[in-house]
Amino acid sequence: MSKTYQVESFLDQDSETWSYVVSDCASQSAVIIDPVLDFDNKSGRTETTGAKKILEYIERENLKVEWVLETHAHADHLSAAPFFREKLGAKVGIGAEIKQVQKIFKDVFNLEKEFLPNGAQFDRLFENGEVLTVGELTFKVMHTPGHTPADLVYIVNDEAAFVGDTLFLPDVGTARCDFPGGSAKTLYHSIQKILALPEATSIYVCHDYPTEGRDHQCVTTVKEQAKHNIHVGNGVSEEQFVEKREARDATLAMPRLILPSIQVNIRAGNMPPADDKGNVYLKLPINQL
Repeated sequence: MSKTYQVESFLDQDSETWSYVVSDCASQSAVIIDPVLDFDNKSGRTETTGAKKILEYIERENLKVEWVLETHAHADHLSAAPFFREKLGAKVGIGAEIKQVQKIFKDVFNLEKEFLPNGAQFDRLFENGEVLTVGELTFKVMHTPGHTPADLVYIVNDEAAFVGDTLFLPDVGTARCDFPGGSAKTLYHSIQKILALPEATSIYVCHDYPTEGRDHQCVTTVKEQAKHNIHVGNGVSEEQFVEKREARDATLAMPRLILPSIQVNIRAGNMPPADDKGNVYLKLPINQL
C-alpha cells in the first residue's frame, strides 16, 4: 500500500535543524514543520535563504500550504514562520503551553507591557489529543513536555511522528532539560508516550548532531529508539535517565542563539516592536541564564 503523503526534509547546516514539508498526495495540501530563519549572530542580520529553498520546492510541487507547525519555541534558531505567512498565507500553530513559556521569558527579558503571555501571537494553540486535518491527512497532537513545557509531537496518519527536540537519533540521545521550565523527569514520561507508539512508526527529528562515521539523518523508528537510544533505550529506568540527563546537562553551554531565538519564537517568529525610528532591537539579559 503506497503512502498517501509525502515528506520532504530540509537541513539548516548552521543550526543542524531539520525542517519538513508534509503534503497530502490527493489534495496537494501541505504543512511546514519547524522552518528556520537564517540569522548571523555577529551582525544581527537575518536572511531567508533557507526558507526560500523550501518555498521553491512548494512552488515547484504546486502545494497549498495551510499551516506552519512549530514543535516548540526553539532555543537554537529563529523561526521563519512569518515568511510563510506573508508569502503563502499560512497559519501558525504551537502547543497551548506556550503561554507558560511566554510568561517565563517575559520576565527573563523584561519584555514590553504590551506583550501578553496569552498565546494570541499564534493562530492556534493545540491541546494534547487534538487532531488537525489537512486535506486527507490527520495530524494528531501529543503533548511531550520536559525539554520545554510546550513541546508537541505531530503524528501523521498514525504512521509518522515529528518529535521536535524530544528525541534525537538513537546514537545522540534525547533533549536537554535545563532550560527554564524544563524537567528530566517530565521528559522521561513524555518519551515513554512516544515509545508506546507502534514500533514501525517513523520518527522525524528536529536536529541531528552526527556521531563520527555518519552523515546527517532525519528519520528513525520507534523500534530503533526503544532498542538503541543511548539515553532511554533498552528499558532504562526513570531514575537512571534523570541521573544521566541532569549530569549531562550540567556540562552543556547555552545554545549559541538562545537569546535572540527565544525572544523571537515566543512571538510566533515575529520581531519585537520597532522604535520610533523604525529600528528593531533584541535584548541581552546579563546573568539570567
